[in-house]
Amino acid sequence: MTQGPVRHREAGMVTAEIAVALPALVLVLTLGLSGVQAVTDHLRCIDAARVGARLLARGEPVDRVRTEVAAHAPEGARVELTVGAKRVGAEVSADVPTVLAVLGLSTRPHGVGWAVPEVVR
Repeated sequence: MTQGPVRHREAGMVTAEIAVALPALVLVLTLGLSGVQAVTDHLRCIDAARVGARLLARGEPVDRVRTEVAAHAPEGARVELTVGAKRVGAEVSADVPTVLAVLGLSTRPHGVGWAVPEVVR
C-alpha cells in the first residue's frame, strides 16, 4: 500500500509542468497570430492598391480614390497615387505587426496596382 504517499508526492507535478509549458504555448500562439495578421495586412494592401488603380483609371477624383483606398487598407497604411497620361497606379504599404518587428522582421505588407486610364468619348 505504498500508492498513498507516491500519489501525494506527484500531486504538484502537473502544476509544475503547466507552469513551464504555458509561457511557451503563449509565445507560439502570439507568433502564429502575428504571422496571420501580417499575411492579412499584405492581402489588404494588395486589394486596396487594385481598388485605387481601378478608380483612378475610371477618372475618379484623387481625394475620393484616397478615401476608398484607405477604407480597404490596414489602419495607418501609407497610400501613394500616381496619375499619368498612359497609366495610373496606387501603392499601399503598412507597418509590420509589433511582435514580428521586435523579432527583427522588416518586410512590410505592401501592394501595388496599375491600370490604363479609360478613354472618355
